[in-house]
Amino acid sequence: MGLLTETNAQYYSGQQGFTGDGTTTAFSTNFNTDLTSTNFIVKINGSIVTNYSLTGLNTVTFSNPPALNDKIIIELNQAAINNNYGGYSYISLDDIINNFIVGYVGVGKLISSCKRTDIMFHAKRGLQEFSYDTLKSIKSQELNIPPSLSVAIPQDYVNYVKCSWVDNAGAKHIIYPTRVTSNPTELPIQDYDGILTQGELGQNLEANNSQTEKKWADQSLNEDALVNDYRHPRDEFALGRRYGLQPEEAQVNGKFTINERLGTFSFTSDLVGKLIIFEYISDGLAIDMDIKVPKMAEQAMYMHIAHGILSGRANVPEYIINRYKRERSSALRNAKIRLSNIKLEEISQVFRNKGKWIKH
Repeated sequence: MGLLTETNAQYYSGQQGFTGDGTTTAFSTNFNTDLTSTNFIVKINGSIVTNYSLTGLNTVTFSNPPALNDKIIIELNQAAINNNYGGYSYISLDDIINNFIVGYVGVGKLISSCKRTDIMFHAKRGLQEFSYDTLKSIKSQELNIPPSLSVAIPQDYVNYVKCSWVDNAGAKHIIYPTRVTSNPTELPIQDYDGILTQGELGQNLEANNSQTEKKWADQSLNEDALVNDYRHPRDEFALGRRYGLQPEEAQVNGKFTINERLGTFSFTSDLVGKLIIFEYISDGLAIDMDIKVPKMAEQAMYMHIAHGILSGRANVPEYIINRYKRERSSALRNAKIRLSNIKLEEISQVFRNKGKWIKH
C-alpha cells in the first residue's frame, strides 16, 4: 500500500472537496498538514462561509448540515500549502518512535520492554545532536539593520552559521565577526578608589550602558584611521601593514559582535539600513514544524535510540553496547553522506576553473 494519502488537488492546491447530503455536519480531512483555526477557509458552492467549528483532529463541523448536493471545499491558505511542499522527504518524530517500538521492542527482541517516555527522550536527544552537524537544520531570517545597530537573537537560536548583507542585485556579501572588540557581560559601577559599589541587598550596582559598546558604535568607518584607535596600532599607518595583511580587516562588508548581555547581534555603523540574511542553527525541537527527520537519516535515529537505551541499562553485556555503538556510528556516517547531497556534475563544473590559464 502506498504511503501517499493526499490527492494531487490536496497537495498542489491545498483543497479537499465533499458533497453535502442534507444530514451530515462533520467532515474530516486527511491533509498532511493539520488544520488550525487560522490556516484554512471553507467554501460552500464557491462562497466563503463561517458557520462551522474545528472539532477533533482535522474535522470541520457545521452548525447546520449543508444541503443536498452542496459542494463543500476546505482550502488551506498559501503558507500552509508551502509548508506542505516537500514533506514526503521527512518522517515525523512520532512515527520514528512508533516504528522503533514495532521493530525493536518486544518479546524475542533485544529490548524486551521499554517505556515510551524513555524512547521519546532518546529520540529527542538524537534529533538535537543530529541537528548540529548532520540534518538540514539551518534556518535563516531576512532583517534590516535599525539605527540601534542591533538585532535580537532568534528565539530558537543555538549557534550562528553565517551573516550576510544583500546588495541591490540580491547577492550576498559575508559579514565577519570581529576580534578587536567585545561586549562585556557585566557593567559594575566603581567608586573613586575602584571598589565595586553595592546596593541595599548586597548586589553589585551596574551601569545602564557600556562605554566600550558606545565607542565601537560611534566610530566612523568611512574616515581615515585616527592615531588613538585600533586602526593605527603602534604609531603605524594602518592595521596589518607592518606585520602583513590581516584577512579579517581586508574587506568592506562590515563586522558584527554577539552581545550576550543584551541578547543581540551588534553591527558596525556602515551597515545601518542594510538588508541582511542571518543564518543560524536550531536544535530541531523548538516548534512542532521542526520535529521531523529526513528519511535518509531514519536508520541513524533508530540506532541512536537503541544504543542510548541499551547503554543506560544495568546488566547489559558490554559487547552488545559496543555493537550498537558501531551500528550507530555507521548509520550516522551513511546519513551524513546521503544528506551532503554531493552532485558529481556540480563538482566537475567548479573544478573546470582549474583549466583556466592565469597570467602573472
